[in-house]
Amino acid sequence: MSPEKTLETPDPVATPTHEHTRTGMSKDALNRAFIDNLFYVQGRFREVASPNDLYMAAAYTVRDRLLGRWIKCAETYRDSKARTVCYFSAEFLLGPHLLNNLVNLGILDVASEAGAELGLDLHELIESEEEPGLGNGGLGRLAACYMDSLSTVQIPAIGYGIRYEFGIFDQVIEDGWQVEKSDTWLKNGNPWEILRHGLRFPVKFGGRTEQYHDEHGTLRVRWLADMEVIGVGYDTPILGYGAGNVSLLRLWKSEAPESFDFQSFNVGDYYGAVQAKIEAETISKVLYPNDEPSAGKELRLKQQYFFVSCSLQDMIRLQLNTVGPLDGFADKFVAQLNDTHPAIAVAELMRLLMDEHGMGWDQAWGITHKTFCYTNHTLLPEALETWSVRLFEKLLPRHLEIIYEINRRFLDEVRVRFLNDEGRVARMSLIGEEGGRRVRMANLAVVGSSAVNGVAQLHSELVKTTILKDFYDLWPERFHNVTNGVTPRRFIAVCNPRLAALITETCGDDRWLTDLNRLRELENYADDADFQGRWRAVKTAAKRNLARWLTQHAWVTVDPESLFDVQAKRLHEYKRQHLNLLHIVSLYQRLKQDPNLPMVPRTFIFGAKAAPGYHLAKLIIKLINAVADVINHDPQVNDSLRVAFMPNFNVQNGQRLYPAADLSEQISLAGKEASGTGNMKFSMNGALTIGTLDGANVEIREEVGEDNFFLFGMTADEVSRRQAEGYRPWEICRDDQELKSVLDLINSGLFSHGDTTLFRPLTDNLIHQDPFMVLADYRAYLDCQERVSRAWSDRPRWERMSILNVARMGKFSSDRAIREYAEKIWKVKPLPVSL
Repeated sequence: MSPEKTLETPDPVATPTHEHTRTGMSKDALNRAFIDNLFYVQGRFREVASPNDLYMAAAYTVRDRLLGRWIKCAETYRDSKARTVCYFSAEFLLGPHLLNNLVNLGILDVASEAGAELGLDLHELIESEEEPGLGNGGLGRLAACYMDSLSTVQIPAIGYGIRYEFGIFDQVIEDGWQVEKSDTWLKNGNPWEILRHGLRFPVKFGGRTEQYHDEHGTLRVRWLADMEVIGVGYDTPILGYGAGNVSLLRLWKSEAPESFDFQSFNVGDYYGAVQAKIEAETISKVLYPNDEPSAGKELRLKQQYFFVSCSLQDMIRLQLNTVGPLDGFADKFVAQLNDTHPAIAVAELMRLLMDEHGMGWDQAWGITHKTFCYTNHTLLPEALETWSVRLFEKLLPRHLEIIYEINRRFLDEVRVRFLNDEGRVARMSLIGEEGGRRVRMANLAVVGSSAVNGVAQLHSELVKTTILKDFYDLWPERFHNVTNGVTPRRFIAVCNPRLAALITETCGDDRWLTDLNRLRELENYADDADFQGRWRAVKTAAKRNLARWLTQHAWVTVDPESLFDVQAKRLHEYKRQHLNLLHIVSLYQRLKQDPNLPMVPRTFIFGAKAAPGYHLAKLIIKLINAVADVINHDPQVNDSLRVAFMPNFNVQNGQRLYPAADLSEQISLAGKEASGTGNMKFSMNGALTIGTLDGANVEIREEVGEDNFFLFGMTADEVSRRQAEGYRPWEICRDDQELKSVLDLINSGLFSHGDTTLFRPLTDNLIHQDPFMVLADYRAYLDCQERVSRAWSDRPRWERMSILNVARMGKFSSDRAIREYAEKIWKVKPLPVSL
């Protein structure tokens, strides 16, 4: 097509010889669709179109090709009355849609050619997409991977969550400190979603309850709320790869029943006229507010209840409209609770079935218990959500009554099973009495679910022996393990197309994208010098791309020939970014003491966001940037050492990091990380792992082989034993002179322009408390890093290890994880949709 064609007014009449403009996959059909969408949807012609207009037209062109599949899929599921998985998650960290959908449709190359004919740079369009920041980290990204895999393995599914107007904050680094900026991801519109005006459900808060007798004389309870909001549905199609199936992601926005109060306006109360609208819309306004203030805690509980109530009402609507009576609700639906955030759904389904649909307790409980399954994502006791009874009574009085009744019946069962064990009864109660009465959401999730699972073998065992041991003693048959996985479509094909092309060429086709075990075929080439050279070229190209990005966005120059040592994940003390920092300062100090010291050139790269109210985590970010500033400007060392902090780590920036990393830092204290998925993404892209026996590291090491994994540190059992004996970090500091000198150097003011107090809260915490035993693993970590340097110096050995890491990552596909959920927990079978 000539460039002049782009200036013509589109012809709305399709000719018989052409593919349909809305569904055709040819270059010509894509070109015509783009011109149509630019003209009819954006109302622009090329000369006046903004970059966003061009992106929107491209996005609508791709979305058109999803919708036909989506409608066909919905018809198939409806007609078959298929059992459907409902994935309840407060977060869905989707990442950019455009490139991922082009890959899953199998039209990336054709789209690139079509764009070139129209004078468009597809790469620029892809880069211009605003990422939906609807998650904080691994939990939300896991939910997104699972939605992709549910479609790919052809499981009928709906994802339910919140359409946050402002997502996870954008991180800006100012003077080394993290500064949070609003994530205005919707400012230019979202072409991937469809507003469902007809999906409107009331959600109530506050007030009181009263008892009454219905027309049959049965005692009932009604909830007389003092606030009501409306949940409105927004649908996004999630396309599978190589399948006709499309999963539905349905996110809820909160609105006021009436957006404007004329009576208040007429008497001059202009604020009061819109007050209800403001209060209602606040619920879905921002992702996870800072919940340290009481107002933040109240909003967070409102958010959690809001989305599960809308979702359950929607599921009941679907049941009544397409299947039949609610007696069969648990046969039609299985709902997976992604951590404790949606656990209030247990009480809400009971309320809906009893109060709104007239069921008795036993029938409602039977349905509720069969419907829900619960995934635990944390071993940190402080991360197991609890809410004050007072707050529950204020916001959700009916649910508190239901929880009390669930608890009464449950504790009677515990007392019968474990005679005279009141300590166990107190631990298992849904109401905690210590430090003020609180509702324990993890306990509610376990009691209200038919299955409970951890997310890695080690994590699942620790769940059974620590935080949920009492429940495992009572119901061992409910507990399962499903090790997490990630989608190879996004985390190889999308983010590392050079590697994907090499794998496809080597394996003979691209079937590895849906059968990741086929990567094993790469093992045959692990010692092939020519293949190693091509492998190294792929990695070097990715490193050069990242180096250019860091120069432009982090203002640091790095050498792509150096070892890229990367730690990218949420900033939390248990993930031990400060252990990594202590190693960097140790190397810096050694080089300053001996400038001729032989050292493998390294570039240390961090990517991390700290929770806005987590002051020590923000101080660690400040120290990372302060150390980087000194090292990068010291000509005596900066040929051997560089440090870079990637601002605003998100899915899109992660896709730049994973292909470029040589070494993946997975150094959390053993027994603290549930699974991790960053470890999988790095390994899939050829990075070697330095890590502890924590989370999925254990299984990654088993799969890739002990010789291809850099292991250090205490085991979970050794951690527990040492803590029980009384951990004294100051003794380690006293006995390790290098460690002491590193901490002294940090406190000297070298990294803080002479301020000797700035980093004292961090160093004092390490010396006197060290809750995540950084100092205990310090020496083992430095010794392991020396093994890393020796391995890097033998490049054929390193390339072999890298190839074998990728070749043996088949287990860690999210497709495998979803198949395990479907078989072991959900009892759902695939339902292929014919195109």
